[in-house]
Formats: sequence, structure tokens, C-alpha cells
Amino acid sequence: MSLKTTLTIVESQTQAHTTLNRARLFYTGAALILLLLMLIGFQQFFLHGKAYPGREIAPQIRTLIILHGLTMSAWIFLFLIQPLLIVSRNHRIHRMLGKIGAALAACIFVLGLRAGIEATRIAPPDMVIWGLTPKQFMAVPIISIVVFVGFVAVGVWNRRRPEVHRPMLLLATLAAMPAAISRIESVSALYRGTVWETFLGPPFGMLVVGALFLFIKWLLTRSADRWYATGYAVLALISVLIMRIARTDVWDQFASFLLR
Repeated sequence: MSLKTTLTIVESQTQAHTTLNRARLFYTGAALILLLLMLIGFQQFFLHGKAYPGREIAPQIRTLIILHGLTMSAWIFLFLIQPLLIVSRNHRIHRMLGKIGAALAACIFVLGLRAGIEATRIAPPDMVIWGLTPKQFMAVPIISIVVFVGFVAVGVWNRRRPEVHRPMLLLATLAAMPAAISRIESVSALYRGTVWETFLGPPFGMLVVGALFLFIKWLLTRSADRWYATGYAVLALISVLIMRIARTDVWDQFASFLLR
């Protein structure tokens, strides 16, 4: 093997190693951003034990909301810890926490469904949320939590394929973020009353963050992440459809079934 060939191989391996480290840095940074957004969006919950925008949590669902909030918070913290464990080569702990994460996702699914249904059950019928009645708005948390579990399932199934596993879990976490981001007044005020509010509703801010992640990942690695891009396109399409589905007779009948 010639010296030139050897140098080319070494250079290629160095570039691949650098790209891999930047990808790991990206997921750690993304997790930190989502954690910060969650803490800001739910600051009333974390600091005062209250619902947005500072009202008391209804006694009928208080325990349920607290459990859902705690499990979702645990998920975000776990999502931050996992890439750090890979960087530090603690693969065994990473795999062990992965099993805990799968069980946590199942709990989030059950609690999220119940929270969406029970919150709708006690909401005043004439209440309007993002231009929707309570029964219509229930489509947002219900469909979002189903999408969350769907991305988690794909990520867990591909746990031995990091190029699929990591973006799917990031997309799962993003799918659960509209509730936090839409509660950040400085963010929601930017599009409240515009066509974006009618078109996308609460997921708008989450989709902007997701698009920024896609751009930042490209800047760091100089390569297109087709798995993340494809998953993001699916997430965006579902987000657009949620506001349409919520106003259909089919959803009204399904929501009535859930509320019985």
C-alpha cells in the first residue's frame, strides 16, 4: 500500500470520526434546547404547581396531570443523558436506560391519553382553545401522543442502527413539545391571529424548532440526514392534518366515544 493511499484512508477515517462526534454533539445540544423550552413553557407547573397561564389545576385531574408532567420531564432528561453516555462509552448503562425509556414511553402514552380525555371532560363546553371547542381540541393531545409513541417504536425497533434510532427518538420528543412551546408567550404571540395559527395551531413553534434542528445538523455534518428529514416531513404533515381532522364529523364521533 502506497503512502498516498495510507494517508487518504487515515484522512477519511479522521473525517468520519469528526462527523460522528459532531452528530453526537448535535443530539446533546438538541436535548438541552428541548429541556430549556420545556422548563420555560411549563414554568408555572414546575415553580408553582399551576396550569397555564397561572390558574389552579382542576382537582379532578390534578394527580393525573402531575404524573403526566413528571413522566414527560423524565423522558426529556433521559433523552439528554443517553447521548452523553455514548460519548463516554458507557454503552451498557445506555442500553439499560434504553429499556427504562421504552417503559417510560408506554407510561407517557397511557397518561397522555387519559390527561387529554379527562381535561376535555371537565372543560366548559363554550371554551375556545386555538379556535377549537374542547372536544375538537382533544385531537391535538391525542394524535400528538400517538405520533410520539409511533416514533419511539420505530426508534426502539432500530436500536442497533444509530442512523435511524437517534433521529426517531428526537422526532418523538419533538412530537410531544407543542404543549410546552405553545405556552411560551413570546413565541405564540408571534403567530397568534395569523394564518399560521389557523393552519397549524399549537404545533407551529415545534415545527420551527424541528426545521432549525435539520439545518443545524446539516451545518455540523455537511450531509443530509434522510431519516430525520423524512420523519420531520411526516411530523409536519400530521401537524397540518390535526387541525383539519379536529373539525370533522368523524373526529366528533370518535371524541364522543372516548368521552363516554
